[in-house]
Amino acid sequence: MTRILIADDHPLFREALSGALTPYFENAQIVEAESLETAQDRLSEYDDIKLVLLDLNMPGGEYFNGLITLREQYPNIPVGVISGSDSVEVVAQVMSLGAQGFIPKVSATREVAQAIVDMIAGKKWLPDGVEEQLEKVDDELKVLLQRFRELTPKQIQVLSYLRAGLMNKQIAHEMNVTEATIKAHISAILRKLEINTRTQAVLLMDKLQLS
Repeated sequence: MTRILIADDHPLFREALSGALTPYFENAQIVEAESLETAQDRLSEYDDIKLVLLDLNMPGGEYFNGLITLREQYPNIPVGVISGSDSVEVVAQVMSLGAQGFIPKVSATREVAQAIVDMIAGKKWLPDGVEEQLEKVDDELKVLLQRFRELTPKQIQVLSYLRAGLMNKQIAHEMNVTEATIKAHISAILRKLEINTRTQAVLLMDKLQLS
């Protein structure tokens, strides 16, 4: 039996995708999760999940935190991103961060089914023509992606709060840590991204279309 995890915060989408895939995978079991935390629970509960289909913006997974976290905690389980944000910049980011493939939410069910087969088999999957577009991504963006990839999930979370305009004390409260810990995270972020200020960090997130 093939077990696949669909991690998306919209129950209607999860149900529709699960129903649409059933005719293509008669012996498969579809497991659902509505948040990053629930996805982690499902992966702990089932040790034979063959593939995660991950939405980028579900609770806990914002700013690519879900993808980074799952790739770090479950490196042997392929993650395919399925998202409504399908610009070449976003696709370049998810592939740089270790996704097995990228599936636009507007894809036909037959395409999604083929993507699942390929990713479970260890193959990369992208829509037709996207690989050629990725080759044209400018060198500056590629360098930024490489630097961004060095950030930890906690540092990504701090970045998201910075972009929301929170001060260190507020971020510390939200993350239930000390203000000194937040200052240490910010110092590490600036060092890894090779920038000097919080403002530059926010501008960088805008450039990478982290939304």
